[in-house]
Amino acid sequence: MTIAVIVKGWPRLSETFIAQEILGLERRGLRQLIVSLRQPTDKAVHELNRRVTAPVTYLPEYLHDAPARLLRALAAARRRPGWAAARAAWLADLRRDPSRNRVRRFGQACVLAAELPADVTWLHTHFLHTPASVARYAALLTGLPWSFSAHAKDIWTSPDWDLRDKLAEARWGVTCTALGLARLRALAPEPERVNLLYHGLDFSRFPDPPEARPARDGSDSADPVRLLSVGRAVEKKGFDLLLDALARLPAGLHWRWTHIGGGDRLPALKAQAAALGLEGRIDWQGAKAQDAVIAQYRRADLFVLPCRTARDGDRDGLPNVLMEAQSQGLACLSTRAAAVAELIEDGVTGTLVDPEDSVALAGALESLLRDPARRAALGAAGAARVRRDFGSDSGIDRLHDRFATKNSDASLLPLGGCCALHGG
Repeated sequence: MTIAVIVKGWPRLSETFIAQEILGLERRGLRQLIVSLRQPTDKAVHELNRRVTAPVTYLPEYLHDAPARLLRALAAARRRPGWAAARAAWLADLRRDPSRNRVRRFGQACVLAAELPADVTWLHTHFLHTPASVARYAALLTGLPWSFSAHAKDIWTSPDWDLRDKLAEARWGVTCTALGLARLRALAPEPERVNLLYHGLDFSRFPDPPEARPARDGSDSADPVRLLSVGRAVEKKGFDLLLDALARLPAGLHWRWTHIGGGDRLPALKAQAAALGLEGRIDWQGAKAQDAVIAQYRRADLFVLPCRTARDGDRDGLPNVLMEAQSQGLACLSTRAAAVAELIEDGVTGTLVDPEDSVALAGALESLLRDPARRAALGAAGAARVRRDFGSDSGIDRLHDRFATKNSDASLLPLGGCCALHGG
């Protein structure tokens, strides 16, 4: 069998967890076709993505850019037995969500249904919002079953009615945090069909942690404590709060912050840093491929990610960058937002403060900046925990078994139950 894996974009720097899963399934012998709703926009490409050999097909990102392709697909779709059901589902959604985006997803689903190779027997989508809409409509058109991996924004910003309809029709699904699992199970007509599957990390892609880090304590202006953050400049990452916290630190405490990531809010963050007089102590590196990111984990002294819930409800799941930083023995400072506490135990494997509290963040920063021994202890404990409990192999094995079984529409529970579906 071949699985069509529907994603927002391929390749994407910010979605290593998807590439890791696709590559892992590929190495276990599962044939996949990657279906992307968008053309790639990132200038760099992870080596991880380059290792994937599955073919990729790109649906028309904007329907007006491919009118002939769309018209052929619509003509073919109208001849399918599933046309009436798919059209009815789409029109019901359109009445509740009268947007161009909703029209685009139905058009993309028609193109997917028309062009899907004959050996594709299953549709699987990453994210329960727009990619799942395409998967759902295409499944109705073709009669193929579908499943999903839900992550973060899709769970928390999609309306309940949209999630309920998809949860009712998908054969099964997984999500990467216990917090997300609770929300989806509360909306699902058959809650046991949604299960927990932490992404975890493929540790073969990461070197062992450095044996030791310099004992920087912020007292030497020529050798400041090196802070690192990796993440897109979007509201839920809380980098504006971090800038406020950095501005609160004592003038005689020496640090330098490196930020890796793109994002729409990057100009605003740079302007905020300038207004706070911090621009000379910040290195804005933009988006980077993973080998460059790993090198930064290894040279940094403290990783900081002040997650929060955005005003539109968007929030992180369990940020992969925290696991990556911990894999390198790097002490982590984050917040109790989202599912971060599922990874980091405050005071044991890292430090957590309340979200939206720049004063508490500044206090935790100052304490950790001055105490290299504490950072080393937290980093070592974090590395031990993440390598023990958050490897990816176990979860990918279970996904492979689910796709490979003839009864892949059954619940995931026979594979070990909700809590067993994690890496490690």
